[in-house]
Amino acid sequence: MTRSLAFHAVAAASLAIAGAPRTARAQDTTQHGVTLGITYDRGTRPGIAVLPIGGPLGDSVRAIIQRDLDYSDQLTIINIDAADSATFRPSGGAVNYPLFAKLGAVGVVQVTMVGQNLHVALHDVAKAGVANVADRALDATALGRAWRLGVHQVSDQVQQWITGQPGAAATRIAYLRGLNLHVVDSDGAMDIAIPTEPGSYSSEWSPNGRSLVYSTFGTSSRILLLDLQTGRSRVLVNAERNVTVVTPEFAPDGGSVLYTRASEFGSDIYAVSLVANSQPHRLTVGRGTDNVNPTMSPDGQRVAFMSTRLGRPELYIMDADGTNADVLTNYDFSDTNYRSDPDWSPDGRAIAYQSRVNGRFQLYTIPVRGGSPKLLTSEGENEQPSWAPDGRHLVFTSSRSGVRQLWVLDTESGRVRQLTFASGSRLAAWSPRLGAAAGTP
Repeated sequence: MTRSLAFHAVAAASLAIAGAPRTARAQDTTQHGVTLGITYDRGTRPGIAVLPIGGPLGDSVRAIIQRDLDYSDQLTIINIDAADSATFRPSGGAVNYPLFAKLGAVGVVQVTMVGQNLHVALHDVAKAGVANVADRALDATALGRAWRLGVHQVSDQVQQWITGQPGAAATRIAYLRGLNLHVVDSDGAMDIAIPTEPGSYSSEWSPNGRSLVYSTFGTSSRILLLDLQTGRSRVLVNAERNVTVVTPEFAPDGGSVLYTRASEFGSDIYAVSLVANSQPHRLTVGRGTDNVNPTMSPDGQRVAFMSTRLGRPELYIMDADGTNADVLTNYDFSDTNYRSDPDWSPDGRAIAYQSRVNGRFQLYTIPVRGGSPKLLTSEGENEQPSWAPDGRHLVFTSSRSGVRQLWVLDTESGRVRQLTFASGSRLAAWSPRLGAAAGTP
């Protein structure tokens, strides 16, 4: 595909996508619209078109980018039939901005493939010109996991150009199916089992995305750290007889792991450093109650967890050293309450959790600094929420299809999509945004 004159005019000033994004205009401070890479009405989902891409892999690249931008739930994709591409770019030249404007597009994404490189430009329809441009080198193994991750990173960059916030396409989700840990791309593709010790159970990503911490359940209960690049696991915690260790969670600095230690005398939350031969230290003293499911605030200062110290499962927040614990879900007190599985949002403002409603679990969020809980689900039974790094989407386990599968929920619009299609999928953990240096299982 021949690049447009507008693309050539800006190409000399291009930035690599891996670097800081360049926006052509500052953010609009008026109430009429938003101007980042392009201009659109505030409070709307701007229409975006992705031009057909030439080359043997062009259709695959375009399909991934369109799907990613659609799954962002912030943009409206305007579909263009490849057979009509000449209408939108006569003779492969300048973009037909008036026609795109009539279709409701405020931006047009143009991608050109040159070998293993992608040249990406975002056109501002209103300004009839290129607003942003960048280059991306893809992995040599076409259609492989690393190759697809590079395309997802292009999608996230385009979303950042338009909205000011990067997307969550270049992420993966770890989850349990049977007794095997799996990892799947954020769009549901490239699902693989990963090598772990027998009896693997709940898992969580490291902040840099290069490793997973997970527990084993059964005759040998342990907390292990899996290096995703080497595939090797090392033991962080060995549980003694008649003790189970579960629900590991990384601290935001990646230097330690919180987890639950459970026995016949109750359960408590512990922390252990990743430094070799470190000894765990106790954060809660339950005295026969259950204290489980730790999740740390993004600033590392506080820990949310579930406790039965009031006689029923409720959510609490304590300081990172285990002091000053106070109940968070202090509403609608009842002996039948069951609130558990908290996950702290990336912006630190809310906690997602599950609560029993009419005998079935449903998902809620609650503001950390006080406020009313928000019910997110009602169809089927919905459990075990995990936030995406965009702070907008949740992955969770749901029975709404008749069997337990993983689904993704946009907490702002309520839109849901099915992520997995194999029964028994559960205990999902959403990764951070993954860069080129992240582990690729």
